[in-house]
Amino acid sequence: MRHMKIWTLAGGLALAGAAQAQYDAGLLRLAQAHKAALTEDLGVVVNMDSGTDDAAGLAKVEGMLAQRLRVLGADVEVRSSPPAAGRTIIGTLHGEGTKNILLMIHYDTVFGIGDAAKRPFKVVGNKAFGPGVADAKGGALLILHALDLLRERQFRAFKTLTVLFNPDEEKSSLGSRSIIQKLSADQDFVLVFEPPESERVTVGTNGIAYVHLDVQGRASHAGSAPEAGRNAAIELAHQLLQLNDLGSTAKGTTVNWTVVQAGGAVNIIPEKAGATADMRMSDPSEIARVQADADRLIQKKLIPETQVSVRVEDRRPPFGRNESSDSLAALAKSIYAEMGRPLTAAAMRYGTDAGFAYNPASPAKPVVLDGMGIVGDRIHSSDEWADLDSIVPRLYLTVRMIEAMSVRN
Repeated sequence: MRHMKIWTLAGGLALAGAAQAQYDAGLLRLAQAHKAALTEDLGVVVNMDSGTDDAAGLAKVEGMLAQRLRVLGADVEVRSSPPAAGRTIIGTLHGEGTKNILLMIHYDTVFGIGDAAKRPFKVVGNKAFGPGVADAKGGALLILHALDLLRERQFRAFKTLTVLFNPDEEKSSLGSRSIIQKLSADQDFVLVFEPPESERVTVGTNGIAYVHLDVQGRASHAGSAPEAGRNAAIELAHQLLQLNDLGSTAKGTTVNWTVVQAGGAVNIIPEKAGATADMRMSDPSEIARVQADADRLIQKKLIPETQVSVRVEDRRPPFGRNESSDSLAALAKSIYAEMGRPLTAAAMRYGTDAGFAYNPASPAKPVVLDGMGIVGDRIHSSDEWADLDSIVPRLYLTVRMIEAMSVRN
């Protein structure tokens, strides 16, 4: 078995292989042989509802994933993850090497109960469709089939190879984040199997926060005594205009107001109103800056005797771009080059669980790389799809990455 060269550069761990190295023909044949079985498995799991709040559906998918890990020889632990409706699955394989490697992805989706029956798994050409087919059930199955390929190759040069499947990523991993953080701290490498939209790996993601704006006014009859009221909806509109530029182009921070609520009856001056904004940032200090700016701006009110408050809620930290992750992406590029395929690396504006695995104080422990999942697009939509032609190269990439990360010169 051919080993990749691994050495240390200042500021992080760098891994590289010969860009023109000959591909591993045996592995490629095995990956090709797994394509049909992985596609069949994808059909089974996509046809199971597993929305973040669907306890029954999550339990069905949990049972399938946990059983597959046991069949592959992993020690499996299933942990309750309140307030999540589902449980976090941890499977561990023990090898003979020195490196601890974590493969992780979520198995919840954004879709509701009954969506799988309405839009069951189907294949059209090289694309598979269905709820969560790419985000991220395809990623979960890539992990399982990669472990099977490693077993077939009798590769055990890692110390531990751990798999984490969590049930609540689509709602900020409130129940599983502490498990991810604790488990990641003991790893040398973490690979996250979120779906890229093209042949890409992800070397950075944004953090996520919510900005909550609340206005308290005074109710009154809208027809006979509107002047006695204090219209919370009008004050909310005023505040939204004032707070519309909380983002920072220089720092890449965005704040977009997306949910607005006010009033309940046409003939009542609304006494309460509220709005929530989606905030994305690469610099965690932006949370405090946005809070301070918002607190200052809301002091200027349009409607007297209304009370206005704003609160920035930290939901997910960023996975900051760093030299160690860039070096791991370089390894991924060299592996793709073995197959004669191009691969890009990019920092993305969305947020993922990579932010909980990443340690900004020590980016080389663990080294994190995201975007390892099946290629797909139209994520979170009714026509979400996965590229079945990406299965073989992604399996090849995952196995070669694990083999390369497990060994040193």
